Amino acid sequence: MNIAVMKEIHPGETRVPVVPATVDRLCKLGAKVVVETGMGVSCRFDDAAYEAVGASIGNDRNAMLGQADIVLRLRKPPLEEISLMRRGTMHVSYLDPFREKELVDAMVAQEISGVSLEMIPRTTLAQKMDVLSSQANLAGYVSVLLGCEHLNKILPMMTTPAGTIKPARVFIIGVGVAGLQAIATARRLGARVEAFDTRPVVEEQVKSLGAKFVKVDLGQTGQTKDGYATQLTPEQMELQKQGMAKACSQADIVITTAQLFGRPAPRIVDGPMIAQMQPGSVIVDMAVETGGNVEGSVLDQVVEIDGVKVVGMGNLPGQVALTASEMYSANLGNFVGHFWDKEEQKFQLNLEDEIIRGALVTHDGDLFSEMYKSIINK
Repeated sequence: MNIAVMKEIHPGETRVPVVPATVDRLCKLGAKVVVETGMGVSCRFDDAAYEAVGASIGNDRNAMLGQADIVLRLRKPPLEEISLMRRGTMHVSYLDPFREKELVDAMVAQEISGVSLEMIPRTTLAQKMDVLSSQANLAGYVSVLLGCEHLNKILPMMTTPAGTIKPARVFIIGVGVAGLQAIATARRLGARVEAFDTRPVVEEQVKSLGAKFVKVDLGQTGQTKDGYATQLTPEQMELQKQGMAKACSQADIVITTAQLFGRPAPRIVDGPMIAQMQPGSVIVDMAVETGGNVEGSVLDQVVEIDGVKVVGMGNLPGQVALTASEMYSANLGNFVGHFWDKEEQKFQLNLEDEIIRGALVTHDGDLFSEMYKSIINK
């Protein structure tokens, strides 16, 4: 079975989809792996490193796509490359299907089996394939470092001959995977940390990391079966803003992580809240790529609003590209390996499997994902 691993061409992308250790694993399963030349260069993996573990190097991108049974990559494919793949090819990557209807339609027309890794169910069995969690974990870490870089003071308390330096205050909004890592990182650096989430169930996790949980009475809230926060009503959004305003005004660094799967990120820090913050403080908007949590944040820019720096850098895992690539590659290898039939030496696309039913968006010339169909047909 031919597996093609494509070089990323998205501007500014420093991660690579597969590292040599994963190629070694796939080759040992019996797959024929072709890696596009130069694919690993951004993480200092040359072509020879992939050849050493059994891969062949492809110099013709179009031919690779046309001969592959499975195409692996990190970012969603360019629209013009869909027609280059044979009918029945399986394509595995981030897909962003809810914002890429034209791309999904092209996959249907070409009869591509399109796997969206973002839609892998958050179950214990699928945890080893969960690219959202692995990349969000690193993004949470990087967000704290970015906040420190733009803050004009240190985070830890220090006792010096010149006097005692108070610890900086960090306020984290949203306690998912990214938020929990941000809490842990800020605490390790010595900051005084507070956190807020609409899901009261996470209070214990916040406290276990040594942070304070900020309570805001929003009435009935909850989370989805996959652990995502449910969407708030406009009234609840206003109550949330009022409750968070005080914490923001006292913070040196505010990190926002709130995202809603398949929908634009909620706007939770507005102009009046920013105006109440201390001059010189910093906000890191981790949701800037999906619309932003912070009013005035700009993708891939640092802007100053009322004396507050608003950091809107995208692709935070790309700031630690080697580690991010290793983790993504392991997730990808685990996905392929989980469904690989060792006797027949091929990927078994089991349409009844819970993981496949969650992540497979298109198949056999039709839409397959019930979640996708239910959302786009609303």
